[in-house]
Amino acid sequence: MNENDVPVRARGLVKRYGRILAVDHVDLEVPAGAVYGFLGPNGAGKTTAMRMLLGLLRPDEGEVRLFGRDPQHELPAALDGVGGFVETPHFYPYLSGRKNLELFAALDGDGARARIEPALELVGLEDRSRDRVGGYSQGMRQRLGLAVSLLRDPRLLILDEPTNGLDPGGIRDMRALIRDLAARGMTIFLSSHLLAEVEEVCTRVAVIRSGRVVYEGTLAELHASASPRYRLRTNDQLRARTVAARAAGVRDVGEEDGHVVFTADEPAVLGLSKALAAAGIGIAALVPERATLERLFFELTEGVEEPHRLEAVS
Repeated sequence: MNENDVPVRARGLVKRYGRILAVDHVDLEVPAGAVYGFLGPNGAGKTTAMRMLLGLLRPDEGEVRLFGRDPQHELPAALDGVGGFVETPHFYPYLSGRKNLELFAALDGDGARARIEPALELVGLEDRSRDRVGGYSQGMRQRLGLAVSLLRDPRLLILDEPTNGLDPGGIRDMRALIRDLAARGMTIFLSSHLLAEVEEVCTRVAVIRSGRVVYEGTLAELHASASPRYRLRTNDQLRARTVAARAAGVRDVGEEDGHVVFTADEPAVLGLSKALAAAGIGIAALVPERATLERLFFELTEGVEEPHRLEAVS
């Protein structure tokens, strides 16, 4: 593929703050038309990496190309066809949402003013567009930030935590909007710590841990890479857990919601079934369990501090 057709390509990105290695040799490639999730707990390096992608921060090592252009040395041309925001969007609080958009449109030119009404409608702010931004909620500011990005009629949209501050209905609407934009051919790169958000909208993900990418690929490939996990219910759970812990090939034996849980390949599961029968333990249920994105995430990022900050919400 021609490099000019690749929305985002990063190679060997490094950013240090004193002794802290915030981004550690990150490689990313976002194919055209993808909804690409950049997933990790708070403090993993997501925002720092995104700031380098947009040319807002200079990498200590490595390079970035947006549609083949270097945002460090080819601004503003490198941002042609690129929209988005990193961290919380900022506006003039004493002006209306519409007036803020008019100011941004005047800076962008190239027909941006004609896109104000469609952008307001898309993000659901047409009824509040004449209110002062100072009275907007955090979620409304997020929507207005997205509207600003859409004024540029972007081919690539880069969004940092786009559902931040939205209520459940707003989160649902934002997901629908992201899917709609992707269906129109837009490439979307979004960072998030909300697992359900990523699983609902993304076609490809990168998982970052302590500044390093620990997984990159499709969600289907990520699920396929997981060790098979099973839930077991018997007439004697205590003895069943002991038998499972001693069975060949059975790993990570534990207990959840009244079930013995473990990981094992199919031959080991057959062996465990025979061992349970030989011990006189009756099997009421033995069910394979599809790995959730939450479990896969914690397996990939085991040992990261404060994992509770990652939220599995819908």
